[in-house]
Amino acid sequence: MVSEYEIKKQICEIGKRIYDRGMVASNDGNISVKLSDNEFLCTPTGVSKGFMTPEYICKVDAEGKVIQANPGFRPSSEIKMHMRVYKNRPDVQSVVHAHPMYTTAFAIAGIPLTQPIMPEAVIALGCVPIAEYGTPSTDEIPDAVEKYLPYFDAVLLENHGALAFSDSLLNAYHKMESVEFYAKLLYLSGQLGGAKELSKSQVERLFEIRRAFGLPGKHPANLCPNAKAGLPSCHSCKGTCGATLNADGGASDDLVAQITKKVMEQLGK
Repeated sequence: MVSEYEIKKQICEIGKRIYDRGMVASNDGNISVKLSDNEFLCTPTGVSKGFMTPEYICKVDAEGKVIQANPGFRPSSEIKMHMRVYKNRPDVQSVVHAHPMYTTAFAIAGIPLTQPIMPEAVIALGCVPIAEYGTPSTDEIPDAVEKYLPYFDAVLLENHGALAFSDSLLNAYHKMESVEFYAKLLYLSGQLGGAKELSKSQVERLFEIRRAFGLPGKHPANLCPNAKAGLPSCHSCKGTCGATLNADGGASDDLVAQITKKVMEQLGK
């Protein structure tokens, strides 16, 4: 069993990775790891993630309240966002929040990452929706993120950054790295005239591969809320997955009504 001190060291190592790769600037970003149902380790507020040592890491309970912190250190101001992920996703063991350059640019532009452009992104991420803007350190961001948690393992935060979560600290970091690589490819291909997307049948074959591998986490391959509601799936909705989700994670009544109206018009009724 890995000791708590070793996990703190791992958090510091991942913090240095996201800092060295330009995924955060100054004191931005935060990382957490679940120890038990009521014990979590997290990075402190107001500290560069590239220069942490294990003594910096704080321990909090499921409400985000301090269990242990060395003098001069307080838990991340975004801990509420992390706790909301853990509350809604028992399978998640780690959460990483960062501001990768290309990913954050998409979040600022209001463009979700939905285009199927390469097999690895389709299998690992499916697509990455945008959660509505919320004021940092308040319940606004957790509330905005919550409705996406049953269906995705990464979410863009409007005008803010990105959130990735998985069954281990390393995998959560890898999710964030994959999101940034995906965003960068989308941006660069756009400069070359636009990405050539994989076809619907090619995407479905990749979904089948993912299901065959039994990969952990949530994914549109079998959890797409749009597809369940009879609407275009995540990779053909052009980003409407954010607009179509209501508080229960289903399709909004307004959108269903709009689609029904258009279908009836096309049928001449």
